Amino acid sequence: MDTYQDLITQTFDFPNADFQVRENELFFHDIDLMALVEKYGTPLRLTYLPKISSQIQRAKKWFADGIASTGYAGSYSYAYCTKSSHFRFVLDEALKNDVHLETSSWFDISIIRSLYEQGKLDKSKYIICNGFKPEEYKRDITALLNDGFVNCLPILDSPNEIDYYHAHVNAGTKVQLGLRLASDEEPRFQFYTSRLGIRYADAMPLYEQKIKDDPRFELTMLHYFISTGIKDTSYYWSELSRFIHKYCELRKVCPTLQTIDIGGGLPIQTSIQLEYDYPYMIAEILRTIQRICKEEGVPEPNIFTEFGIFTVGESGATIYSILDEKLQNDKELWYMIDGSFITNLPDTWALNQRFIMLALNGWNRPYRKIQLGGLTCDSQDYYNAEKHIYQTFLPQLQAPRNQPASPQPIYVGFFHTGAYQESLSGYGGIKHCLIPAPKHVILDRDNDGTLTDYVFAPKQEASSMLKILGYTA
Repeated sequence: MDTYQDLITQTFDFPNADFQVRENELFFHDIDLMALVEKYGTPLRLTYLPKISSQIQRAKKWFADGIASTGYAGSYSYAYCTKSSHFRFVLDEALKNDVHLETSSWFDISIIRSLYEQGKLDKSKYIICNGFKPEEYKRDITALLNDGFVNCLPILDSPNEIDYYHAHVNAGTKVQLGLRLASDEEPRFQFYTSRLGIRYADAMPLYEQKIKDDPRFELTMLHYFISTGIKDTSYYWSELSRFIHKYCELRKVCPTLQTIDIGGGLPIQTSIQLEYDYPYMIAEILRTIQRICKEEGVPEPNIFTEFGIFTVGESGATIYSILDEKLQNDKELWYMIDGSFITNLPDTWALNQRFIMLALNGWNRPYRKIQLGGLTCDSQDYYNAEKHIYQTFLPQLQAPRNQPASPQPIYVGFFHTGAYQESLSGYGGIKHCLIPAPKHVILDRDNDGTLTDYVFAPKQEASSMLKILGYTA
């Protein structure tokens, strides 16, 4: 009899540092997931805070090692981009690791204010203000600048943005500015150039005409972002090289320009099988910058990165019960979950994102090729392919005849779901077919390594939805 455990161990390098199986049940970062299910029920969303710190420290070490091995002359700084997850428990954990912050909205500035008032960050912290900026966003950035947040750094996204700062920044206030350059998109896009950022051709005129001669402003950072993230592709390397050449051109006339911000971020693991050589990619980025700067005769820049998904993505997991099975034709077997992919894991529906999917129990049972169905009435509410193969397998629901019958259902976990899912699905709001948001549990470890857990948010109730919809006061 081939079991589910046979399938996983023969297909992947398993177990690994993150996942182990003990007595036919899955452990995640040494966490007994079945014990959590028995305590809290399903559907259940988990956030394991130590993984956030672990990711930050891993990236810092990779850059430190890369700088040492290549002899790179610039420094490295880590920033967390808050849009990946704005929750306080995420920011509190990230800030334990001496990180800076990147914002995308004027509501982010309220978070910055709150963290400052709580003593979580001081006015010397870099606040990298990205994105296209409506009036409210520019107003709140200016207020930070005028209040002495000396490293609040507006990243100009359009040539006219600086006009607001010219008009509203107090006399005598020194302001660092950045420029975001509009990258070319991948050929598969329906448009050629990103809508975000300033055209390469406009960067030099903008500096010469609106920054150079105003003593309040210094251009200190050039920002680079491509939506694919950091990948070993000809597209990535060509865009990075183009960006560094523009940095060198500007650096020759602007001595205050000493920093670049590499946006886009490192990828997270979306398969059990390790697929990405992080140290190699980071060293290659450093070597590419070194080579071009040497050719152009300019100093190597200091480097910021703004990692969001990489920071928080691998800290998350979402767990469901399999409610029942449905054989809809001769070969399509459906396992129905007690939740929804559209409402709980919207990236699987909107972007065809794949996550690590593993059974929590039943590893000694035979496996079956299945399709997972969500509870909404939408035909798109399903999950039937993993990143490495265009099919999914889980243990059969009933125990084999030679094993004792068990009333315990099969549970399935989706792992590395910590980024974007709450914000894209509308945390605490109205969901498709009024499928409730799952209970959210936060996991941490105290000083002696003992696991602690608490409920951050209960499972969404009908009463909260009725209030939002206007049926109750």
